[in-house]
Amino acid sequence: MLIGIIGAGHIGSALAYLFSKGGHQVEIANSRGPETLSDLEKEYGDNVRAVTAEQAAGDGEVVVVTIPLGRYEELPAAELAGKTVIDTCNYYPSRDGHIAALDNGETTSSELIQRHLSGAHVVKAFNAMRYDHLREYGREGGAAQRYGIPVAGDDPAAKRQAMDLIEQVGFEPVDAGTLAQSRTFEPGADVYTADLWADDLRARIGIEAA
Repeated sequence: MLIGIIGAGHIGSALAYLFSKGGHQVEIANSRGPETLSDLEKEYGDNVRAVTAEQAAGDGEVVVVTIPLGRYEELPAAELAGKTVIDTCNYYPSRDGHIAALDNGETTSSELIQRHLSGAHVVKAFNAMRYDHLREYGREGGAAQRYGIPVAGDDPAAKRQAMDLIEQVGFEPVDAGTLAQSRTFEPGADVYTADLWADDLRARIGIEAA
């Protein structure tokens, strides 16, 4: 699969590493231009290519969005239409500026992104674990226990795509419901960066094991 990644910070770079290691082709973009990512390309090898955000959005079969939330309206909505978009963004008012609809609990950050990307299918995932733990804590399939990654989304097929990728990189996806329910693993929630085994994560966010 070709996976686009918009945002080459800690989480974006960690996911580029994991996906490319798993055999996927990755196109990664930042706000400063592909030429600034030449070192990352050399480090990660032939499966990773630096491109523009519009290229990553247009080429990716699945696209990861991992940017400061305050810049979500810069995402290329036309290129992302019809795509599964994995949103790793977290709201930090000190960085992003205050957003009234989030401050008063009216909506979630992923729902804001979904409104902007009205033609896409947004799934919240990969936001609640530190980037270095994402790189290091994955376990092979069949392991007795795997760390859980919470997942929320309104489109079942898009959510399944995200869950499949989570499994491929060594974690167990935990269905946390809809985008409106993604607040259960946003900053400030007790599971945020808690690094929990999947069953413990289910229990903490109120999801019973299947």
